[in-house]
Amino acid sequence: MAGEIDGFTYGAVTPTAALLMAALGSSLGVRCLTRALHQRPAFRPGWLTLGAAAIGCGMWISHSVAMMGLSVGDAHLTYDEDRAFLGLGVTIAVVGVGLFVAGYFGRSPAGLGAAGVITGAGVAAGHIAGMTTVHTTGRLRPDLAMVVLSVVVAVAAATVALRVAVRSRTVRSHLVAGPVLAAAVTGAHYTAMHGLSYRPSGAAGDGHSHPSVPTLLPLLTAPVFVLLLTAFVLSLDPFVHGVETPRADPSPVPGQGTGTSPALRGSQL
Repeated sequence: MAGEIDGFTYGAVTPTAALLMAALGSSLGVRCLTRALHQRPAFRPGWLTLGAAAIGCGMWISHSVAMMGLSVGDAHLTYDEDRAFLGLGVTIAVVGVGLFVAGYFGRSPAGLGAAGVITGAGVAAGHIAGMTTVHTTGRLRPDLAMVVLSVVVAVAAATVALRVAVRSRTVRSHLVAGPVLAAAVTGAHYTAMHGLSYRPSGAAGDGHSHPSVPTLLPLLTAPVFVLLLTAFVLSLDPFVHGVETPRADPSPVPGQGTGTSPALRGSQL
């Protein structure tokens, strides 16, 4: 390594904050997926889109917060805002495809597996897109083996989280699924960053590392607003307060018919 890379300039502050933001976005997104699975078909695309936005924004904020703790030798780090928001869009789009697959085909093992792979790829895409926004005086090079390992981690955790969301309706289960997906996001980020190397250019730095907090903070406003909006929408949903809504694909209870109950028929006579 030709230049010293420190991903923990502020100690445990940035990894902890990154994990919390990823957990917030993932938990909200998983909850939206659950609502999509148990709502009328007409409402399903809206819930899935909202879930994709929440997870994508949570991932992007998590990556940005983690990058605040990055310092590279004596290099000054800046970010390309246009590429940053393009990366946000890519993350939401890829995760959205994964959620739509889970929402419509996730009850089959093949559909659930495909959803996990696509969502995990969205995690990796967010990290890769985020790294392309970094401008420095030298050159950052990722290690291919660590990038592949980060993708494997993301896919495995995303599949587990989606399985919990599809198979369970309880809030307690989703409180587990959200952090699992969040662990995939932060784990993939730091796994890939562990293999990062830096080769300085001929231009000399000023002898001090420059973390990128002032550059990144203004970029977080819109994604944070999306998370707050998603939380507000979910807070108004009757399902959160224990009021059931009709399921999208109700199934008759085994051993019972689908006709009118005897009590109801009696009340109609």
